[in-house]
Amino acid sequence: MSNRLFQGVVHQMRDTIDRTIGVIDETMSIIACSDLGRIGEACDAVTADSFTVQEPFVNEGYTYKAFGSRPRSEYILFVEGTDDQAMKYASLLAISFSSIKQYYDEKYDRANFIKNVILDNILPGDIYLKARELRFNNDVSRVAFLIRITSRNDISAYDVIQNLFPDKNKDFVININETDIALIKEIRPGIESHDLEKLARSIVDTLSSEFYTQATVGIGTVVDSIKELARSFKEAQVALEVGKVFDTEKTIVSYDNLGIARLIYQLPTTLCEMFLREVFKVGSIDSLDQETLFTIQRFFENNLNVSETSRKLFVHRNTLVYRLEKIKRLTGLDLREFDDAIIFKVALMVKKYLMANPVKY
Repeated sequence: MSNRLFQGVVHQMRDTIDRTIGVIDETMSIIACSDLGRIGEACDAVTADSFTVQEPFVNEGYTYKAFGSRPRSEYILFVEGTDDQAMKYASLLAISFSSIKQYYDEKYDRANFIKNVILDNILPGDIYLKARELRFNNDVSRVAFLIRITSRNDISAYDVIQNLFPDKNKDFVININETDIALIKEIRPGIESHDLEKLARSIVDTLSSEFYTQATVGIGTVVDSIKELARSFKEAQVALEVGKVFDTEKTIVSYDNLGIARLIYQLPTTLCEMFLREVFKVGSIDSLDQETLFTIQRFFENNLNVSETSRKLFVHRNTLVYRLEKIKRLTGLDLREFDDAIIFKVALMVKKYLMANPVKY
């Protein structure tokens, strides 16, 4: 907040209000005053607790009124005198300064600027102009995290995440809606994907273990300019949506690690239906029971190794071979053949995608 802005308003009101008026910040110092000699002076009449008092109060011949963001205000206005007139002046001036502060924050606040960038609410040509105006460092690497609250209590997840990342010059925590919170994090160049996932894990674990709030986190790719932040944020959104379909058990989903799931997610559902019909010409994938599907899943997890899969399933090797032969008869695909296994794996993912996004006729 610009001290000069407060001082400009105080100077204009000096002749209208024939009393000493001024503004105190959180350091208990006078940052604006109609008596210019007092600017920079420490004010012993207020304490840290004074910023939580919403009603006007008097002390040492002056009337004080806190204003700014609740529950704890950021500034205190003071007016000379303790009479009713001073009370009215203090209340009116507090309203005026609050409105000025709100306007200033909306116009110049960096977090608001970042929110407009990631939500595409600012023209691309205006991004760099606004960044220069705000003295925003464009030569650093940043990444977007999208934190989605899946179950909550009375604790504000937004406040928790803000406390985890208190440096407002480097990291920006932005409320998107009732469930989604964006974190735009400044990072060192060359950071690895697993480091970002470790950071996301710390957020999820803190919310879960200390505040009993469950969350999932989508991670976009690292970008090197402010203009590309919108892309990183959209990637974090896609990561969460794709993870919801294909990796339902994961709480951390990185866009870089989506693999083929990202391609399937972007396909039209009609094309997916056509693919399944072409692949399963012999029989439908719906003809496979849950036990067979579980066997297939374990077979893929063990890299198509029959012996290892049978050991993990606690069945005889011949029993597993029999099941694989049964799948071949039903679908026409031999999962022991690499090409058929790939087709079947993709088909299972396509089927899962269709179940999450049914075709609407």
